[in-house]
Amino acid sequence: MEWAALVPELICSDLAGSIRFYCDVLGFRIRFERPEDGFAYLELGGAQLMLEQHSPEGWLTGPLEPPFGRGINFQIEVDALDPILERIRAAGVTLFVEPRTSWYREGEIEHGQVEMLVQDPDGYLLRLVELLPERPVKG
Repeated sequence: MEWAALVPELICSDLAGSIRFYCDVLGFRIRFERPEDGFAYLELGGAQLMLEQHSPEGWLTGPLEPPFGRGINFQIEVDALDPILERIRAAGVTLFVEPRTSWYREGEIEHGQVEMLVQDPDGYLLRLVELLPERPVKG
């Protein structure tokens, strides 16, 4: 297994429910888990994340109140958004931001992506993106 250079660890109020959301709805797979520790390591393409059941012994810098993860969103690159969008809708999950095309400038080129945002069961904000070919900056 190749490890990503940065892997967020998300504290969950219901680990089993979060695993179902990430795997069944978003398409992640469990790389390994330690049920006795309330822990799962997930992967989707090159994206990796850890899920941990909330416990008083966790590494918390302050009170944990819903929605979790205020002020951050996690961008996850996927091959195709449509199948994920179908599973999100079938699961009755409300999108935070509907699919849209966005362009981001880097020097003289723009990187494009179709993106949508969804909150996981604990409120962590996930930006799922399908990349588009880059283009020169207009004007």
